[in-house]
Amino acid sequence: MAPPSAPRTGAIGGGEAPAARPHRPGRNRPEKKRRASRGAAAGPRRGGRALPFLIGGIAVLAVASTSGGVYAALTTRKAGPAGAESPQEAAPPSVRPGDPVNVATGGQVAPLRRVVPPDVLAVGTGSIPAARINRIARLGGVGDVAAVAGGAVQLQGRQVNALAVDPSAFRSWTPPATAKKTDLWAALAGNQFVVSPAAARQLQLNRGYQYPVVARTMPRLTMGGSGPLGLPGIDMLVSEKSGQEMGLVPNVAVLVNAPGVDPAKVVRAVGKVLGHGTSVLNLHESKYQTPADGDRPGGYLDLYKQAARSCSGLSWTVLAAIGQVESDHGRNAGRSSAGALGPMQFLPSTWKAYGVDGDRDGKADIMNPYDAIPGAAKYLCANGAGRGGRQLYRAVWQYNHADWYVQKVLDLARAYSARYE
Repeated sequence: MAPPSAPRTGAIGGGEAPAARPHRPGRNRPEKKRRASRGAAAGPRRGGRALPFLIGGIAVLAVASTSGGVYAALTTRKAGPAGAESPQEAAPPSVRPGDPVNVATGGQVAPLRRVVPPDVLAVGTGSIPAARINRIARLGGVGDVAAVAGGAVQLQGRQVNALAVDPSAFRSWTPPATAKKTDLWAALAGNQFVVSPAAARQLQLNRGYQYPVVARTMPRLTMGGSGPLGLPGIDMLVSEKSGQEMGLVPNVAVLVNAPGVDPAKVVRAVGKVLGHGTSVLNLHESKYQTPADGDRPGGYLDLYKQAARSCSGLSWTVLAAIGQVESDHGRNAGRSSAGALGPMQFLPSTWKAYGVDGDRDGKADIMNPYDAIPGAAKYLCANGAGRGGRQLYRAVWQYNHADWYVQKVLDLARAYSARYE
C-alpha cells in the first residue's frame, strides 16, 4: 500500500493534538516529497440561512435571500466621488438587453487538484485586515484559509449575497460536483456570473443571457451557469474583476479548513482573532446543510465517519488516523516517491481494485477525498479490519507493511476516540 508521510499535528488554540508528532523511525519506507502548505489566499457551506454582509451602495436593513434566509446589512460603504454610483454604459446596439450571448469559456482556469471542504465561515462588517487573516492561518490545526470579497447586490429585483472570487483557487472550496464543472469556472474567469440552482430557479435566470446587476455600479453580466455553491446564504459568484468594478467589499469573508479538529473549537479561536461584530459560523451545524445534499459530509471528520459505516465493525477513528499519517488530511496529497497519490495515498494499481465513486459523479477519483476515504474503508474491510483485534492489526499492516506504522495508526485512533467520543 502507500508509504505514509509524517503527520503534522496541532490543535486550535494551542491545545493538544490527537497525538504528538511522532519520530520517524529509520528508513523502512520511501520519503514523500514535501509540499508547501497553503496560507491565506485571495480567493467559503450549505443551507438557506443568509449572512450579514456589507452592501455596496444599496442601503437596506434586512432582506430575504434567494436561499430563504434573512440577513442584516450592518453598515454600508460610503459613496464614492460624484458619478461613482451611476450605471455603466449600456450594452452596444448589437446586443439588446435580455438577448442571449455566446457563453464561451472566456478565461483560463487551473485544473482541479483537490477538494477543500470548508469547516468555518467568518463574515466581517468590513474588510478583514490581512494581519488577522494570517493569524487565522497560523492557528494550530488550520490547514487552509481563503479570503474573498463580497456584498449584497440586486439581481432581477431581488437582493442576493455575492462573492467575488478567483475561479482557479475558489473552485476547490465548493462541493465536488460543482468543483469539477470546468465550464462553470471558465465562464466565471470570463467575467460571467454563476448562481446557485435556487437563485437560477427563483429568479428565472437563463444561461447565456445578460442581466443588470445593481451595486455601486450597474454592469450587465452574462449568466455563465449554475451549481450548488455549498455556503449558507451565498447565491452568486462573480469574478474578482467584476467584483472590483461593482464595489464589493474586499476580504469581507474568510473560509477556514481545519480537518480533524472540532469545528466548535475552530469557531471560538477564529472569533477570538476577529473580535466582536464578526459572524463566525460552524458549517457542520445542521441548519447550514443544503437539503439536496443533506446526506453528503462536508469535512474530513464527517467523511471518515460516513465511510466507516460501509464496513461493519470498523471505527472511523482508524480512517482518521490513516488520513493524518498519509497526507495530514489532504494537505500533502501529491505523488510520493513510491508513486502513491491522493489524501489516502493509494498506489494507482491498488486504486484500480478498491477505488470508490463516493460522490456518485460517475468517476472514482484517487485525488478526491469523497472517493479516496471510502476507498480506504473498502480496502481495510477487505483485509478484515471490521473484525477488530489481530485482524485490524493485519489490515492496517496491509496498508503499509511496517509494525511501527500500525502502532502509530492505532495510537492516533485511540487519541481521536478520546477526543471525539
